[in-house]
Amino acid sequence: MDKSYDFTQGNIAKQMIYFSLPIFLTNLLQTSYQFIDSIWVGNLLGANALGAISIAAPVIFTVLSFIIGVNSATLTVLSQRKGAGDNRGLIESLNAFVVALTILSIAFGIIGYIFTDPILRFLGTPEEIFDSTKAYLRINFLGILFLFGYNFIGTVLRALGDSKTPIRFVLFAVLLNTVIDPLFISYFDWGIEGAAYATLLSQGAAFLYGVIYSVWKSKVPFTIPHKPDMKELKRISKLGIPAGLQMMTVSAGVTAIMGIVASFGTQVVAGFGAAQRLDRIIMLPAFTLGAAVNSMAGQNIGSRKWGRVSDISKNGIILILTVSFTISAIIFLSAESMIRLFIDDPKTIAFGESYLKTVAFFYPFLGINFVLNGVVKAAGAMVQVLILNIISFWVLRVPLTYCFSRWLGAEGIAYGIGVSFIISSIFAIAYYRFGKWRDIEIFDEKGEEVEEGVLEGKKA
Repeated sequence: MDKSYDFTQGNIAKQMIYFSLPIFLTNLLQTSYQFIDSIWVGNLLGANALGAISIAAPVIFTVLSFIIGVNSATLTVLSQRKGAGDNRGLIESLNAFVVALTILSIAFGIIGYIFTDPILRFLGTPEEIFDSTKAYLRINFLGILFLFGYNFIGTVLRALGDSKTPIRFVLFAVLLNTVIDPLFISYFDWGIEGAAYATLLSQGAAFLYGVIYSVWKSKVPFTIPHKPDMKELKRISKLGIPAGLQMMTVSAGVTAIMGIVASFGTQVVAGFGAAQRLDRIIMLPAFTLGAAVNSMAGQNIGSRKWGRVSDISKNGIILILTVSFTISAIIFLSAESMIRLFIDDPKTIAFGESYLKTVAFFYPFLGINFVLNGVVKAAGAMVQVLILNIISFWVLRVPLTYCFSRWLGAEGIAYGIGVSFIISSIFAIAYYRFGKWRDIEIFDEKGEEVEEGVLEGKKA
């Protein structure tokens, strides 16, 4: 793969920037996918429809989150295989992930489809948007395999050091969705269901494109899926289940916060939904560097270059703080005009603008979490990061959001979320500095699993 990086040598800062930029563009395109979807729905169908997809989005993510979490273990395992030069182990692990994640995605899609009604009732979805939210959700559940599929291929490529190729798949999905979204919504008069069908079709086409391109052009060592070796399944379970629970903890927390938002009515839900589309842009550097340092640190952990792992962490923190504050300033200065892209209701705009201006400068603290957690996850510290996420969301973010919203009203939502970012970053720093993640081993010299705690005395 001539587009891939060997992160075990060379200038770390330069590699981080060049490797991160394509990931950032991929994430930006992924965000623009939802951004464009929201613009069409909000302008063609109105505030209620925008509120419906705002409630549906975290529900879809919650159902998909376990699969995404297990998928994140792909970065840890494959990047360490790559760093160790273990090509045979790389092929065996890749096959195991393909089989396990395909089964999980199909199962979770069926479960989500069946339990759409009780999920929406649990969230307290307003009655005026209940039916439209239900229709939108169920169609998306039907295509959950496609969403997982092309994202999984991108994760594999990044684990192997290629961050450029995944841009092709996401760009294709975005362009296709941009064209067919208004056709399905307005021209065919399918309404919000048309937006869901456009998503399903564009993601399915991108998945097919990704499979063909990665096999024939990028030469990813995919094989015809077959029964995985038991030790590979055990490794996926050991790393993937905690990683999956991490994502479920995060996404369930996001869903719980949406439940708090929903208690303030449709206008606040729509404003929060529009703001969420924009604050994802602020979060892009954090997502990007979290994935980048995971791949970079993983290769160096695989080759036992702990000094470079420490340097990767330091460079990542410097870069995330610089970029995050810059983007936060831009969002702060243009919040109102950006919210107006989605909706023209004055009260909805007012809440969305207030939320963005309040929360914008808290996101660099969240960036610290992503970078440091990305490094320790590269070592295999999945259970430990799960605990950190439970603290971040269920001990801090959800309770603080609830308390601040009851104290200050809807405006308190942003303050509760922002304060939780600061406190959770302190926990992340403490574990990185004093935790024993450096002692974790997921392979022995022969590629077999061993217990955590084999290596001693490694200091970053």
